[in-house]
Amino acid sequence: MGNSYAGQLKTTRFEEVLHNSIEASLRSNNLVPRPIFSQLYLEAEQQLAALEGGSRVDNEEEEEEGEGGLETNGPPTPFQLHPLPEGCCTTDGFCQAGKDLRLVSISNEPMDVPAGFLLVGVKSPSLPDHLLVCAVDKRFLPDDNGHNALLGFSGNCVGCGKKGFCYFTEFSNHINLKLTTQPKKQKHLKYYLVRNAQGTLTKGPLICWKGSEFRSRQIPASTCSSSLFPALESTAAFPSEPVPGTNPSILMGAQQAGPASDHPSLNAAMGPAVFNGKDSPKCQQLAKNNLLALPRPSALGILSNSGPPKKRHKGWSPESPSAPDGGCPQGGGNRAKYESAGMSCVPQVGLVGPASVTFPVVASGEPVSVPDNLLKICKAKPVIFKGHGNFPYLCGNLNDVVVSPLLYTCYQNSQSVSRAYEQYGASAIQPISEEMQLLLTVYYLVQLAADQVPLMEDLEQIFLRSWRESHLTEIRQYQQAPPQPFPPAPSAAAPVTSAQLPWLASLAASSCNDSVHVIECAYSLAEGLSEMFRLLVEGKLAKTNYVVIICACRSAAIDSCIAVTGKYQARILSESLLTPAEYQKEVNYELVTGKVDSLGAFFSTLCPEGDIDILLDKFHQENQGHISSSLAASSVTKAASLDVSGTPVCTSYNLEPHSIRPFQLAVAQKLLSHVCSIADSSTQNLDLGSFEKVDFLICIPPSEVTYQQTLLHVWHSGVLLELGLKKEHMTKQRVEQYVLKLDTEAQTKFKAFLQNSFQNPHTLFVLIHDHAHWDLVSSTVHNLYSQSDPSVGLVDRLLNCREVKEAPNIVTLHVTSFPYALQTQHTLISPYNEIHWPASCSNGVDLYHENKKYFGLSEFIESTLSGHSLPLLRYDSSFEAMVTALGKRPRDEVRHILLKLCSKHYAAALMAVSGLPQMKNYTSVETLEITQNLLNSPKQCPCGHGLMVLLRVPCSPLAVVAYERLAHVRARLALEEHFEIILGSPSSGVTVGKHFVKQLRMWQKIEDVEWRPQTYLELEGLPCILIFSGMDPHGESLPRSLRYCDLRLINSSCLVRTALEQELGLAAYFVSNEVPLEKGARNEALESDAEKLSSTDNEDEELGTEGSTSEKRSPMKRERSRSHDSASSSLSSKASGSALGGESSAQPTALPQGEHARSPQPRGPAEEGRGPGEKQRPRASQGPPSAISRHSPGPTPQPDCSLRTGQRSVQVSVTSSCSQLSSSSGSSSSSVAPAAGTWVLQASQCSLTKACRQPPIVFLPKLVYDMVVSTDSSGLPKAASLLPSPSVMWASSFRPLLSKTMTSTEQSLYYRQWTVPRPSHMDYGNRAEGRVDGFHPRRLLLSGPPQIGKTGAYLQFLSVLSRMLVRLTEVDVYDEEEININLREESDWHYLQLSDPWPDLELFKKLPFDYIIHDPKYEDASLICSHYQGIKSEDRGMSRKPEDLYVRRQTARMRLSKYAAYNTYHHCEQCHQYMGFHPRYQLYESTLHAFAFSYSMLGEEIQLHFIIPKSKEHHFVFSQPGGQLESMRLPLVTDKSHEYIKSPTFTPTTGRHEHGLFNLYHAMDGASHLHVLVVKEYEMAIYKKYWPNHIMLVLPSIFNSAGVGAAHFLIKELSYHNLELERNRQEELGIKPQDIWPFIVISDDSCVMWNVVDVNSAGERSREFSWSERNVSLKHIMQHIEAAPDIMHYALLGLRKWSSKTRASEVQEPFSRCHVHNFIILNVDLTQNVQYNQNRFLCDDVDFNLRVHSAGLLLCRFNRFSVMKKQIVVGGHRSFHITSKVSDNSAAVVPAQYICAPDSKHTFLAAPAQLLLEKFLQHHSHLFFPLSLKNHDHPVLSVDCYLNLGSQISVCYVSSRPHSLNISCSDLLFSGLLLYLCDSFVGASFLKKFHFLKGATLCVICQDRSSLRQTVVRLELEDEWQFRLRDEFQTANAREDRPLFFLTGRHI
Repeated sequence: MGNSYAGQLKTTRFEEVLHNSIEASLRSNNLVPRPIFSQLYLEAEQQLAALEGGSRVDNEEEEEEGEGGLETNGPPTPFQLHPLPEGCCTTDGFCQAGKDLRLVSISNEPMDVPAGFLLVGVKSPSLPDHLLVCAVDKRFLPDDNGHNALLGFSGNCVGCGKKGFCYFTEFSNHINLKLTTQPKKQKHLKYYLVRNAQGTLTKGPLICWKGSEFRSRQIPASTCSSSLFPALESTAAFPSEPVPGTNPSILMGAQQAGPASDHPSLNAAMGPAVFNGKDSPKCQQLAKNNLLALPRPSALGILSNSGPPKKRHKGWSPESPSAPDGGCPQGGGNRAKYESAGMSCVPQVGLVGPASVTFPVVASGEPVSVPDNLLKICKAKPVIFKGHGNFPYLCGNLNDVVVSPLLYTCYQNSQSVSRAYEQYGASAIQPISEEMQLLLTVYYLVQLAADQVPLMEDLEQIFLRSWRESHLTEIRQYQQAPPQPFPPAPSAAAPVTSAQLPWLASLAASSCNDSVHVIECAYSLAEGLSEMFRLLVEGKLAKTNYVVIICACRSAAIDSCIAVTGKYQARILSESLLTPAEYQKEVNYELVTGKVDSLGAFFSTLCPEGDIDILLDKFHQENQGHISSSLAASSVTKAASLDVSGTPVCTSYNLEPHSIRPFQLAVAQKLLSHVCSIADSSTQNLDLGSFEKVDFLICIPPSEVTYQQTLLHVWHSGVLLELGLKKEHMTKQRVEQYVLKLDTEAQTKFKAFLQNSFQNPHTLFVLIHDHAHWDLVSSTVHNLYSQSDPSVGLVDRLLNCREVKEAPNIVTLHVTSFPYALQTQHTLISPYNEIHWPASCSNGVDLYHENKKYFGLSEFIESTLSGHSLPLLRYDSSFEAMVTALGKRPRDEVRHILLKLCSKHYAAALMAVSGLPQMKNYTSVETLEITQNLLNSPKQCPCGHGLMVLLRVPCSPLAVVAYERLAHVRARLALEEHFEIILGSPSSGVTVGKHFVKQLRMWQKIEDVEWRPQTYLELEGLPCILIFSGMDPHGESLPRSLRYCDLRLINSSCLVRTALEQELGLAAYFVSNEVPLEKGARNEALESDAEKLSSTDNEDEELGTEGSTSEKRSPMKRERSRSHDSASSSLSSKASGSALGGESSAQPTALPQGEHARSPQPRGPAEEGRGPGEKQRPRASQGPPSAISRHSPGPTPQPDCSLRTGQRSVQVSVTSSCSQLSSSSGSSSSSVAPAAGTWVLQASQCSLTKACRQPPIVFLPKLVYDMVVSTDSSGLPKAASLLPSPSVMWASSFRPLLSKTMTSTEQSLYYRQWTVPRPSHMDYGNRAEGRVDGFHPRRLLLSGPPQIGKTGAYLQFLSVLSRMLVRLTEVDVYDEEEININLREESDWHYLQLSDPWPDLELFKKLPFDYIIHDPKYEDASLICSHYQGIKSEDRGMSRKPEDLYVRRQTARMRLSKYAAYNTYHHCEQCHQYMGFHPRYQLYESTLHAFAFSYSMLGEEIQLHFIIPKSKEHHFVFSQPGGQLESMRLPLVTDKSHEYIKSPTFTPTTGRHEHGLFNLYHAMDGASHLHVLVVKEYEMAIYKKYWPNHIMLVLPSIFNSAGVGAAHFLIKELSYHNLELERNRQEELGIKPQDIWPFIVISDDSCVMWNVVDVNSAGERSREFSWSERNVSLKHIMQHIEAAPDIMHYALLGLRKWSSKTRASEVQEPFSRCHVHNFIILNVDLTQNVQYNQNRFLCDDVDFNLRVHSAGLLLCRFNRFSVMKKQIVVGGHRSFHITSKVSDNSAAVVPAQYICAPDSKHTFLAAPAQLLLEKFLQHHSHLFFPLSLKNHDHPVLSVDCYLNLGSQISVCYVSSRPHSLNISCSDLLFSGLLLYLCDSFVGASFLKKFHFLKGATLCVICQDRSSLRQTVVRLELEDEWQFRLRDEFQTANAREDRPLFFLTGRHI
């Protein structure tokens, strides 16, 4: 129904399913298609399938035609239309005047609708997909019940404006309906049309015609009428002034009563009209399984998308909440700030304070007076849920009732379900009626057990199922003649009328023994409420838990409300409405007013033996002089033994070293990759390249223990050292600046952090928000209430402040175990920035090998399932029974009663264990187990290590009471030195008595006498009761010695998923995961123990605690449990670790025999309870000894100190000398006899031994226990489907259920879709609703189970992030020594003027050219001989073995300087404009220009293309602006400006669009320069994408497979051609041709940095000098070289290649005349007639250098400048892969296969012929030149080219050009001759100058076979060389790939 623009699933998957669903519904002729959400989320149950059985026609048109047939009882006859007037339009969808009437076409056009008319959608059979729009007089349309429509018709055409159609037949003709049957308005006027918030006309609700096809679906109170919210018609808005006759203070509390709507005001009509289509919040609590006897299909696929009501209500606007949501009175106490923290069984919607009543949502009639003393009489405040209709005013004693609108909200939302379907074109289904809702509610209440509490979620699910089933049933009714009866329970098919409702409700309630009482009213609810109050006061409702009041007097609708009067239910429900702050406030009030003291007398009656205090005093006096307790005796003995030995004997105690676990490392890496992905995205939100180091701040909740714990984490992790933040003297104060406790003083520290981040833009600050689900209150709430509590909204004020959001160098990381409140529709965190803790195993395989297993909530729940011998989650049935009995007292006493009861249990148990056995009848078995183990555990250990008991008392004032009470009992029993009682409160640190501090210091070997424990982890092994207070745990970690978590006192506010999991998270634990067993066995070992405890099943007769009970057990049962732990005393709960039998039976032969001969099993608690003199019963009857090694107690390093378990080593050391099962020694001495002495056993029983192997035992309240262990139909624990957090609310009641199979990511997406923040939530104002721009780009969320090691993971993340940043500022550059240095001679080779800044031309010309290649990348290249040196074979450097050829070249890691060249990953402020990211220039705004020139050698015109960005056009000359490209501007030789670089730089590149170093902005130090990338045509687009602001020179397509030679060739030829053009152009301006700058730079794409050598020479001729190398800009080097005085005389200039191994001799001479590589400055004028070989792939620079030298030109290398080359492992020459042309041949091709005989059947290769030739010669040239191998005195003569023949063969280069410089070859005998594509300069006479060895070989290479023969003839080769037919070869290319041909021959 309209308003469909909000609340939809916005995913492609959804749209696809929706589309398919609609299409299927239109096409299918069988069953109704599956609902949209069923396809997305749910599996329908079998009942649903059964209901859907049979086939039916669902096509709307077919359905209508069928109904038409039914109505006429015969075949349809064509309807005779009047003849149409001539010339009128007959097009479907248009009226006869030719105007468009289709809704899609005119939905946005204004329409003239007369008063009293409504816009209606007409269905046309010829246009099934369209609605036609018309205006109809509403008097001729039905009311909401399908009645009262006037007969006839009155309508207007909205197209042409024609009015006054009085007959529907006439109107149907006008709008071209073209019907074949009699036109009927009931059949064709289908929908109301309404405008949504954008003003677009959309399809609204169906028109409810009585008697049409909907007759059997009719539900009386449908929502299709204007009285959709009948109540709204009486009050347009919430009164902003107090209503006369009411108390103004009521109003104050009232404003929160609304279901937490957009404003803290009331929200009456929260149904379809609220929040632009998002339904109001629901109570999303746990539902019980036993709902109704209805079939329960789970395919609850409802899209919740409510829209406005059919007709506008006064004050309703789609933009705002519905009418009653108007004014919000100010000053509503201090309640708004928490809005709804503290959720419980009822949703957090109307929050009712202790002294305020929620204002009735809509009230009318006489006020109802609440009787005085109601609370005293009833012992609980009744909770009244407003239902349907009007609710009367209440007055009088308002403090004694609570009124909530939750039920009203639930009812309203369940009305929206059908609209969700309607708007997607599903068949029209009416929502569930009000009567049916109320009846279903009664049914639900009737079946609730006495200890159950009603949950709104249950009701929502019931309504949804009921609606679905009635919907399916109705569909069936259209197809089957007799409609099938609906399954039992009231059927919606036969609607319940308001008259029937009261007696149906009474009938339903009659079976429940007065639990539900129905009151029927004649006139208004006021009389029913008055009646209820009267019955309450008279005590007639003592057995009644729920009162249902129904008033069905109004004709259109009913009024109803439901009052919860059961004491237990009312207490739970009303308590759940309190926020934590109010809860504490109320407790404080009761403590101050002394109400608690009044309970003393009451408690004294609970102990028939007399008051506990009296008994304690008596006991104290009796035992004062002589402590006879066996406990005391044992402790004295133990102390003595310690003094004698000096050192403790127990080795179970081991404080865990801080190491990192594989899981934590994996999570740290995941965090790092997310940060990198933010940086890699194109949004420029994080520029990692601009950061040099990492700094951080960890924000934690205001808990002193958590603070100290985090400090220790940071201290021990070494992260400060790693980040370089640690100074020499590290102090605790230094660490404290990195951890921020979010208390009142946090603001100052945080401001300093912000200031620091602002001042250090090159430091990346990571702001870690640990425990991030705490305090999500919005800062706007703080602004309202800052006086009362300054800490409210602190997280929002600090972490969400503008400075943090906008700082480009702050990344915020939220860390939490409970991320749900940060996963709403308004979250700031992108789903892509969520990191979830990885699962430990996938498909049964462990992903990370860890020797400990995490034991969390799911494992605790698993332990309660059948098949496990010991549940770790339990409830105390006897405690619960006492609670229930005491629950008759007034509510405000109950929490104190709970505490007193718990304290009494502990007191009685301590007394029973200490020698007053009669007291054990006044405690529970569970409490007795706890105290017995607490007191006995220190006796088991030679050092007195004990266990910890956690007693959770959320309310701090009550925790103090409990502490004082237990301390008093302990003192009276003289147990002060046996165990400590610690009060743990968030605001204070840990306080431990001196005696125990001394023990801890001794155990932990701490010398410092001032040391005090500051965290709970440091209490390892201390026997103690920790009373843990605070409404929420704040991330405190507990030690491994934690044995019991007593959560019996947690209140009902934990019934929210976050709160519940948070409480249970206290017990999360790591258990040893020793020798790998089969999975089943391992689980059993972890989770099995002695018999399942009978006491948890309420069998109290087994209450005995003496050891003798264990003898009563049958041997068979004890055989099963394999443990001495007595099951009866329930002390066996210690044991999931000591139950070794479960495993030993699984693997009886897991260990060698010696280890089977193990020490006796750990003894059970029954035996622990005995005095020391008692003997141990030998364990004879227990079958073979089990494989104890799986349970050896030795601790191994524990990686994260937040995790409270030690890892355990695998070996068991059972040594006779060492009286225990030691694991720290690691020796496995297996020679011990089976009966190894009882005190070996005793030592092994140290509580820490067990602790490492079993998690704590958790006691829960029964209500919570039931929720945790029950599961829904999918097997998901029902606790998971609770409202995720008190600060959010559900977006709709009709959402799919969570599924057990959902991953964390899917759960996150679920919550992001189905939850919205409350107004008090800090994300509330972020209205992005899933739009990407609403997410904060630098915000991440790490979630993982509690206590799993998240702190260690994020500290590790900081380390790896820091390492990565350092790595980002470093590059691997080639660091190789120059080769062949020893081959240089000392004669006149040196340039001796060492201080010359530029070469002296005359001196330089005298230097000989050094033919030897020194660049290390040519280590495997052939040596070039010259007459200057005779090369002996041993002189050749150590050449690599063939297998070493591919060894990684040597590199060094270098820090990038500020003058580095960068790749595309670098972004910084300075180079944004350079890179093209600048507002002035549109990205990619560049133009393509063709540039042609002819070149005779290629025999054709070369067509090049330039891509020139707009910002670079000034470098070029055009015929006119935007016209033909004419030339590239060149500067003048005489220009002396230092602002720019004269030489254009060309960089040929392939395959390196991301990694090529093309950003020269910093290298050029910002100087203007012209840089051209030379790319292949097929790579043009990708390079243009990555480098939008770079000039590209695009090579012709024929060069797509060419090598670097082609690029060099074209760069040089283009540059010369351009030089000519510029000379001609500038000559016209009067400039001489020789004044145009002729140099260009050709640079590799991997040149990263440039250096200069500073030389301090003592004298001109001195050889002793010092030198240093420093980084300089390329600008510095270029301007120095360009300023050389004689530069025009040099053809080629270059730089040395950097190496860390550079010798002084190499830089001593400033200039060398030798080969230059990598970065060359080329004079295109001088080298006009010397070309690069365009065919070359390898060594083309060496070849070109030799040509330039032989042409008599000068090459100069500046030795004082060096270039560093980065190692780039992608692209470049690596991009050429030689593969077979046969696609299915995947075998690698070896170089020997690169050539073959002509015409052979050799496999052809997909590679250029030239590449195959060069590669073959490099590896196999010895096949052609066998005499040349290692024969350096007789090289191969290579004419006009240099080809690499491999390192074993030397070559002698000669040029055939006239006047060329060649070495003298007269005295050389050559071992071979290589003629490669020789031209006409090579003649027979030229070759006859050279002399060859006998047997020397010749290789002639030509383009084809014919030219090969011509060459042989032309050069007269057959005169001296002998050829054979078989000596002809070709490269392994197919003919179309133009192979090269070889001919070899021998010298005669």
